[in-house]
Amino acid sequence: MQLQKVERSALNTVTRYGDSHIDVNDIRYENAICFKPEGPITTWPVRKVSDITTQLLELAAGVTARPSSALDFLDDNAPSSYDNAPDILLIGTGAKQVFISPQILAPLLKARIGIECMDSQAAARTYNVLMSEGRNVAVALMLNEDKGND
Repeated sequence: MQLQKVERSALNTVTRYGDSHIDVNDIRYENAICFKPEGPITTWPVRKVSDITTQLLELAAGVTARPSSALDFLDDNAPSSYDNAPDILLIGTGAKQVFISPQILAPLLKARIGIECMDSQAAARTYNVLMSEGRNVAVALMLNEDKGND
C-alpha cells in the first residue's frame, strides 16, 4: 500500500507499508524500525509485542535519560526525566492493535510522553499526518509477518 504522494520532503516519511516491509523515503526495511521526522531510521529489535521493554520504548522514542536529583520524588511537577522527548510515541504492533503493559509504559507516561498503540498501517498513516503538521512525534513500526504478536 502506497502511503505518500509523489511529493517528497526532507523529513522521514513512510512511503509504503506491506506485510513484510516498511518503506521510509522509498528505502525498504524488512525488519521493525523506529524513527522521528529528522534523524536516522533505527532497527527496532522487536519481533512480537511481548519483546517490548521500557528500554526499547526509550530507543523508539529517541530519548536520552536525564540524571535525576535525589529530591525529584518531592515534586509532582518535576521536569521530564528525558532529553529529546517527543510529545507522542506511536507504536505499530503489526497486523492488529495490541496494548502494552502499563508497567512498561509508566516511565514514559510519567515523563509526559503520550503513547498510542495501533496496528502498524494506522501508525504509519498517523505518523505521516502528525509529521506533516510539524508535531514532535516518534514512531516504532513492527511488521505483520510475525503471527506471534502477543
